[in-house]
Amino acid sequence: MFPARLGSLLFVAAVVVLLGITVASVSAGKPRHRAANCPPIKLKRQWGGKPSLGLHYQVRPIRFVVIHHTVTSECSGLLKCAEILQNMQSYHQNELDYNDISYNFLIGSDGIVYEGTGWGLRGAHTYGYNGNGTGIAFIGNFVDKLPTDAALQAAKNLLACGVEQGELSEDYALIAGSQVISTQSPGLTLYNEIQEWPHWLSNP
Repeated sequence: MFPARLGSLLFVAAVVVLLGITVASVSAGKPRHRAANCPPIKLKRQWGGKPSLGLHYQVRPIRFVVIHHTVTSECSGLLKCAEILQNMQSYHQNELDYNDISYNFLIGSDGIVYEGTGWGLRGAHTYGYNGNGTGIAFIGNFVDKLPTDAALQAAKNLLACGVEQGELSEDYALIAGSQVISTQSPGLTLYNEIQEWPHWLSNP
């Protein structure tokens, strides 16, 4: 009886060891690898954002990316941008009755990306495209000027990062908010700029 019990214990030990090796192999790999060109992203808690009032998950990978601008002052640095984002989130939640700040991501003039609702969560940026779209907003007003080179490059890197991490479809469509809703966003100058980017969809 003792040898049989010992055999059972050895079998269990072997299974545990094999499971440990499997878990270690997965952990050592790159299950959701961070692409080399992923831009720096400040999480919502880092800029002082409040929790969402309701979470609505999206089916990934996401098919559309919608570009906007915030029509606020521009900002560089965490303190200045955080103040703008906190005020924006408060307005969206308290005045517009949204669950959260409306955009998935926002980009400062220094090229820092700020998490809004983030990947995989529905925002409130573009009617008809919130469930299957990621809204990216440049912080500022870009009717008659472009965002900084750093901000534009951060947006491109964020898009590439999203594809590599499986958040965005490899054949995602890039559009401007003004193409599908009644808005001037993202501003005419920025609108013309993004028409030169890969994945641009001229007739959504």
